[in-house]
Amino acid sequence: MQSQSSFRLRQSSLSTLPSHIEIPQYDASKVTTGIVHIGVGGFHRSHEAMYVNNYMNQTGDLSWGICGIGLRDADKKMQDTLVSQDYLYSLVEKHPSGERKVSVIGAICDFMMATENPEAVIDKMSSEDVKIVSLTITEGGYNFDPVTGEFIADNPDVLHDIANPTAPKLVFGYLLAALKARKDAGIKPFTIMSCDNIQHNGDVLKAMVLAYINLVDAAFAQWVEENVAFPNSMVDRITPATTQDDIAELASLGIEDTWPVVCEPFHQWVIEDDFCHERPAFEQVGAQFVKHVAPYEKLKLRMLNAGHSVLGLVGSLAGFDTIHGSMENTALRDMLGEFMRAEVKPNLDPVGDMDVNEYGQILLARFANPNIKDALSRICLESSAKIPVFLLPTLNDNLANDGNIDISALVLASWAYYSQFHTSQQGKALEVQDQMADELQSAAKGYSEDKLAFLKVRSIFGDLVENPRFTEVYQGYLSKLHEGVPVLDIVETLAPQVSKAS
Repeated sequence: MQSQSSFRLRQSSLSTLPSHIEIPQYDASKVTTGIVHIGVGGFHRSHEAMYVNNYMNQTGDLSWGICGIGLRDADKKMQDTLVSQDYLYSLVEKHPSGERKVSVIGAICDFMMATENPEAVIDKMSSEDVKIVSLTITEGGYNFDPVTGEFIADNPDVLHDIANPTAPKLVFGYLLAALKARKDAGIKPFTIMSCDNIQHNGDVLKAMVLAYINLVDAAFAQWVEENVAFPNSMVDRITPATTQDDIAELASLGIEDTWPVVCEPFHQWVIEDDFCHERPAFEQVGAQFVKHVAPYEKLKLRMLNAGHSVLGLVGSLAGFDTIHGSMENTALRDMLGEFMRAEVKPNLDPVGDMDVNEYGQILLARFANPNIKDALSRICLESSAKIPVFLLPTLNDNLANDGNIDISALVLASWAYYSQFHTSQQGKALEVQDQMADELQSAAKGYSEDKLAFLKVRSIFGDLVENPRFTEVYQGYLSKLHEGVPVLDIVETLAPQVSKAS
């Protein structure tokens, strides 16, 4: 559908939008805060905020609105955008057929910058109206050592927060201050809910929060452990970064939106039903509340998230730019299917009544959606935080069980090459954004003297370098890459039976 004119997204323009655009079936100006969310980005707006919007549409209960919190100066852009649009934004679902479903989301009702007024943020979180604090702060925001899993107590920001309890920098200081204020005021604590792609995300968050609070007040840490809920959850929706083309296309459909969100049609949210305060009945709008989330988490992290890293690192080396572009290469698609079948599936736990083979096929179809132009540069972002969570657990299981390791080894060899040269094999510059980029590049450059130098970054790989079965396979692939063998030639050797079958 094309529109001759477009309307700036504001409360006052909702009634003028084209009829094919879904708008809130409630008065968004009357939404009040029930959830505080730390880390408002594209994924949060395509996922949790969408569920809240749909819940309000269905029930008319407007008490579960979201107040976004920005912990970084860079979050100011999101605040400015939302304020300028009366906290409304557009959600564009891109279907493989080319269909676009556009919805206006009204679930966010406020946004506060912690960097500008930390005490106001603490006061907001302390409010009796707030029943849930949720987070999407990425893997790196949890401040744990990826090898030991321990809280990094000597992080300079942690030390700052201990010394400045009313003006913290990290999420832990805000949670401590708000929980203390609620306890002192006799207000029930809020549930703290991670929405990040970390296995056992609630358990990890709880361990990190308690570790921080124990540094400050051990007695209060005991109270938090006994009274605050940290439900595990599994979240899923592919949400690529918004581009200028997305903004222009949306304008052609009738809305001028400075920062819309684009995503695939699929979405899933599995939540452990463990809350210490009230919660919305999200099951009415498609979420699943279960007793144990772990099997769902493991399935998703090891298949979808690890699968993204497989395509991201190997596909980047081969010169591809997007997930769907990589999937158009038969060899890469077949290798990914083989990775799921031969390396991941044998180590999964039973997942309710889900068919794992069917789940894998659905993933391949989702990745191949030509309208979700998910950049490999985004997928490879902060690989040092992702690989230990998404890929290494499968690799370690297979090493322990004498399982298949070839594709995992190729992925890590590709990452070593990628980290050393920051280019594809054709010499095309790759965008590398990783907190450990310099350390990884330095280690990878040691290849000429020590072919296993990259694996000696123990904060990521632990003792993997000491496993001769793995190092033999890894070294073989890395040597071929350095000799100029095209990575796609290697890929074709890894799933020949799949290629023949298709």
